[in-house]
Amino acid sequence: MSARMQTVIYPVKDLESAKKVYTALLGTPPAYDSPQYVGWNIGGQDIGLDPNGHRQGMTAPLPYWLVDDINKAIEQLVAAGATVKQQPRNVGGGKLVASVEDADGNATGLMQNP
Repeated sequence: MSARMQTVIYPVKDLESAKKVYTALLGTPPAYDSPQYVGWNIGGQDIGLDPNGHRQGMTAPLPYWLVDDINKAIEQLVAAGATVKQQPRNVGGGKLVASVEDADGNATGLMQNP
């Protein structure tokens, strides 16, 4: 399996306030702005704000690693001792996301593009 860091998603409770903070930090307005997700692409790195993240169990920013085959990646990570935190789901346009947790409770996201 090969993977590269693609996205970091921050769970936020107040999307508008968070958008102002990250716009100031990143020095540019979001590339994508909707009530469900706000995102930037800075030098090929995606940064996102998810107003539903807390309801989905996110308690901290979550790094997402881009993989070619999300199901195969999960299989390999589980064989190595990880546990599945969130099964793969389509978040739109055929993009799949999932997450696993290591033995120390660290969550890692996985992402597969269509």
